[in-house]
Amino acid sequence: MEIKKRNFKHNVDFYQAKWNEPIIFELHQKGEKGVEVPPVDEEITQLVGDGISDLPLEMKRKSKAALPEIGQARVLRHYLRLSQETLGSDFNVEIGQGTCTMKYIPKINEFLVRDPKLTELHPLQDESTVQGILEIFYKLDLCMREISGMDCFTFQPSGGTQALYTMASIVRKYHEVRGEGDQRDEIITTIFSHPSQAATAAVKGYKIITLHPDEDGFPDIEKLKAVVSERTAGFVVANPEDTGIFNGKINEFTKVVHDVGGLCYYDQANANGLLGITRAKEAGFDMCFFNLHKTFAAPHMCGGPATGALGVIEDLKEFLPTAIVDYKDDKYYLNDELPHSIGKIRAFHGVAQTVLRAYAWIRALGADGLKEVAKTAVLNNNYMYSKVRKIKGASAPYIKGSRLEQVRYSWEGLTKDTGVTTEDIQRRMTDFGLHYWTSHHPYIVKQPFTLEPTESYSKQDLDEYISALEQISKEAYENPMIVKEAPQQSTIHQLDEQDFLDHPEKWCITWRAYQKKVIHKQISMSK
Repeated sequence: MEIKKRNFKHNVDFYQAKWNEPIIFELHQKGEKGVEVPPVDEEITQLVGDGISDLPLEMKRKSKAALPEIGQARVLRHYLRLSQETLGSDFNVEIGQGTCTMKYIPKINEFLVRDPKLTELHPLQDESTVQGILEIFYKLDLCMREISGMDCFTFQPSGGTQALYTMASIVRKYHEVRGEGDQRDEIITTIFSHPSQAATAAVKGYKIITLHPDEDGFPDIEKLKAVVSERTAGFVVANPEDTGIFNGKINEFTKVVHDVGGLCYYDQANANGLLGITRAKEAGFDMCFFNLHKTFAAPHMCGGPATGALGVIEDLKEFLPTAIVDYKDDKYYLNDELPHSIGKIRAFHGVAQTVLRAYAWIRALGADGLKEVAKTAVLNNNYMYSKVRKIKGASAPYIKGSRLEQVRYSWEGLTKDTGVTTEDIQRRMTDFGLHYWTSHHPYIVKQPFTLEPTESYSKQDLDEYISALEQISKEAYENPMIVKEAPQQSTIHQLDEQDFLDHPEKWCITWRAYQKKVIHKQISMSK
């Protein structure tokens, strides 16, 4: 039997299920029930009472929660339909998520985190009853020390931005303890680093100084030397930056900041091209963080639960959020004896499932395996880099040399020639069953698209994705309306993204907000 080879360049053979599915609140039918909540056991009420009478008055509901009332069958249909309309890392080649580092999640690790030995734990249990998971936290700490060169880690931050906020808080507390809190009021970053770096420092009250690239496309060290002073509190940077550019002279930057008394902290949310090759310590950093839900093969989980694993040098250990997991006298315990701790960043100690997944992934690979991850990720990226730049209308601005583990490309040439934008191409890619990400705002690279193949994808996977981009470029030049009117056969709709992104009064992040801003407004206008 002859198997016909799929021609990715000319055939669009992806057809996605489409359902005009309402959101779950719109499925509400008063009186329908999906579950019957069991009454509280009598022995519990005898022990603690009803639990309600002891609550402060302001914490008691005056009316029932406005939750949708839906039968089980309709709930099942609803979520199955949504799953059929969803693209994800287990469903398609997820190269196009860019800086989010979508890679294969070993399924055996999913069995580990679903084991009742973990799922039935509670963070308020006595330490003596949770020695197993405390051991995992502690041993992952030891692994992360080896990978980064740092001296102690916390897994409390919920993700990268919260880890950046935590590091900015440590910078603030460090200078306050030294009596320089008011004097040192400036944080330096770079234009290609993630916007959360500047944002979190600004939330802590710092003035932000942004370095722009030199004529070769790298951060300009002469500009850094010109802005450092006795007011410098710290320097925060991603390296490689979100464009995929790696600054090989980063230790010169950290030395300049240290020479004026500032701290240096490192955004390693994505360290996929660095494992076993370079470390934060040797680059001169005082702190760094890794996103376990990126580099270390834990899922993003639609924005959470995630973990920004944050490491510090020994001199900064006392400033970490409490508590950290430590080991003494043959037992693991929660150490809250940190004299200058910034306090808690979130409840409890971190997402245990994410920590376990990352630990299992590291132990399965070992040191040589981690280095192989980095080498393969860099190889995949530079293969793709060489191919995408040959597509008509595409480019990779700023530097001409190789990139590390990702690239922020540009369709600026194609847009000038055809009027087709990167948002048009984003919608058209869904017709191929592929995901595609542009960039975070503001768009420093014009008409951007950000690709990261990671180590998970084969050459065939890369060629499939590249072929889709080639096909869309051809369509843009020959019949641009195919692209501009996309999607043709996927589930998404065209939105006025710019209008809604720019006007907070139109944002609707909850059903209640949508009712107030859209439905009630439409009703009042109709009257």
